[in-house]
Amino acid sequence: MLMAAAVWLTTTAAVLAANPHLGTWKLNESKSKLSGGTKNNTVTYSEARDGMIKLSVEGVDKDGKATHWTWEGKFDGKQYKVKGNNAMDTIAYQMVNDRTNKFTAMKDGKVSATGTIEVAKGEKSRVVTANDTDANGKKVTDKAYYDKE
Repeated sequence: MLMAAAVWLTTTAAVLAANPHLGTWKLNESKSKLSGGTKNNTVTYSEARDGMIKLSVEGVDKDGKATHWTWEGKFDGKQYKVKGNNAMDTIAYQMVNDRTNKFTAMKDGKVSATGTIEVAKGEKSRVVTANDTDANGKKVTDKAYYDKE
């Protein structure tokens, strides 16, 4: 039983260590195409308890006011609670392949945004493509480019 637990812990650690999404990502605003809403300037993914991943986001809203929100969950396609983000209550991340996740955010039980997060092969940059609705009810697609710190 001890051997099985050791193998499981080693495997879990190897999977998390190999996860290219982990780390701190800084917005490269000059490359990004944003619709003018909230900007996520710094995004950090780190290991959390029980095989979970913690996401911490620092940014600014459309008025330049600082924002901060967090999420803790797994990349398993299930909705997990978001704290501090008025646009969503929960978000689900699902792995498409080793460098790509798709996400679905929900507010009050309804989909509020969908998109993908793709880490480049060299794992030094990533692009987040988000489809949502702006304050006027118009569908928009944002492309945010990030560089790994």
